[in-house]
Amino acid sequence: MKEAILHPLMALGPSSDLPLPQADAADVRVKPVLTFEPLFREHGEFVLRTVRRMGVSAAEVEDVAQNVFLVVHRHLHSYEGRGTVKAWLFGIVRRAVADHRRQKRRRPEVPVLEPPVGVIEPETETQLDRARQRALLDKALDALDDSKREVFVLFELEQMSMTEVAAAVDCPLQTAYSRLYSARERVKEVVLAASKGGRRGE
Repeated sequence: MKEAILHPLMALGPSSDLPLPQADAADVRVKPVLTFEPLFREHGEFVLRTVRRMGVSAAEVEDVAQNVFLVVHRHLHSYEGRGTVKAWLFGIVRRAVADHRRQKRRRPEVPVLEPPVGVIEPETETQLDRARQRALLDKALDALDDSKREVFVLFELEQMSMTEVAAAVDCPLQTAYSRLYSARERVKEVVLAASKGGRRGE
């Protein structure tokens, strides 16, 4: 995970017997075959992380991720190998997240009851630091619009190449770079403001 910006915040058929038409070797594209279980094992954590970082609450991440993999299971045959598997998966993630947001707008919010006050085990300083860093990361990501958030998450946090990122978000490479630059500047502003606020509270 790339940590340069938010440091220390950023702690994959039988062939036919019929003869193929004559073609140059460069024109022959072999369509890759994805199988569900290996794909899930390799990319399950990526989907969970990305759903969360696209703004889905922690309590709803698993439900949205499950919807992602239901779509993946139905559409494995549609992957043509023109981009990476991660880029293909992200296209499904972004649609699932958008659907989730629309559904939330259509239904009333249900109040969540606070857990009863009881004996709370003391957390270690490391756990508290991680919780604070996670909260600051969420705040920084929430300050970005979706187009910039997607690029920032995929490049800075998931360490995908910018070519992969541009393919995943379906935009020209230069546009992806522009979004990344803007996202970095906004994230720096949020982190700096939080840092100043923390010092005032000391």
